[in-house]
Amino acid sequence: MSYSKKKLIVKIIFTIIMGIISVAMLLPFAWMLSASFKPDNTIFAFPIDWIPDNFTWSNYNRVWNSDVPFSTFFGNSVKVTLLSVAGEVFTSSLAAYAFAKIKFKGRDVIFLIYLSTLAFPAQMMLIPRFTLFRTIGLYNTHWALILPGMFTAFGTFMLRQFFMSIPEELSESAKIDGANHFTIFSKIILPLAVPAFSALIIFQFVSSWNEYESALVYIRSKELATIPLGLNFFKDENASSYGAIMAASVCSLIPIFAVFLVFQKQFVAGIATSGMKE
Repeated sequence: MSYSKKKLIVKIIFTIIMGIISVAMLLPFAWMLSASFKPDNTIFAFPIDWIPDNFTWSNYNRVWNSDVPFSTFFGNSVKVTLLSVAGEVFTSSLAAYAFAKIKFKGRDVIFLIYLSTLAFPAQMMLIPRFTLFRTIGLYNTHWALILPGMFTAFGTFMLRQFFMSIPEELSESAKIDGANHFTIFSKIILPLAVPAFSALIIFQFVSSWNEYESALVYIRSKELATIPLGLNFFKDENASSYGAIMAASVCSLIPIFAVFLVFQKQFVAGIATSGMKE
């Protein structure tokens, strides 16, 4: 058997394996979507009825029009996530530009120290942040969720790696023409870094939207709860209504899919080029 045929067979086998894994990963989402359109007494029927015989929208009506303020949870998540993402993109882009394009004494050492904070698990910061937020009056406010998401070493590292892949000659030419760092950053770096920003926006959006631990620790008022915490409240008050719980879960995933669809064209390019140059 020739080498080309062996290579083709390997590709086919690999594609089949990845297809099976993909289907296995999508099955829980497919079941959740199917269950959201079923009456409660048919959700756990076996074999699974993937296309409901008794198709109903009542679960979604119950989610959006019940005593549980799901619309409030949804609005809170939108507020917290958008502010966190905007702050993350702003602070990380400025820090990344400084570490990638501005030469100053101790730059690499400072960057390594800053990067080393990624080694600490997020759970280590819950109690110190809880104490800090209680002291400065941010406990049980959305700022307790927004501020930690606005400053991350991951975002700085990702953008810095992409900025370093941009030829230095572009910046040098702009400096010769009299451009300062702000002009270089806004007119040259930012337009070229759209793929990296798209990837960062997706990562940060998903992370902030799905954040549960911080909301559980820092938020106590029901009217301030985000969707991950709000689903817990919804489950407590509707323990027997699994259809409504599935409908609420489906609604919580829609913004994530929407953001990914908007930025998907730039996402792969941003991931592929963010680590090209040291």
